[in-house]
Amino acid sequence: QVLLEESGGGLVQAGGSLRLSCAASGRTSTKYVMGWFRQAPGKEREFVAAINQNTGASYYADSLKGRFTISRDNAKNTVYLQMNSLKPEDTAVYYCAVDWYLYGARRDSSRYDYWGQGTQVTVSS
Repeated sequence: QVLLEESGGGLVQAGGSLRLSCAASGRTSTKYVMGWFRQAPGKEREFVAAINQNTGASYYADSLKGRFTISRDNAKNTVYLQMNSLKPEDTAVYYCAVDWYLYGARRDSSRYDYWGQGTQVTVSS
């Protein structure tokens, strides 16, 4: 089992930045994908970004490229999501998740096996 704990959410003004962290413990590995998803009230959970721990490759939702950056610190078993130029529509609960997938990354949340509890990001206008 993999335990995930997100942190770093909060309230920020439009145009500001936040960095989310996701610390993994338990059955950590370099043979899975760590992804970030978000869910706004009344909307479905959507893919944000993912990083393949095996290859180091990163993947993004097309609409978020250039503003969000996913990175990792394998020594700390932690993945980060740097979010810049935030907009009110970025307001959501952000979740990290693990998918036991060796190459590439999947964007379907149903493929991910372990989830954190989520961290709230609120962007005010």
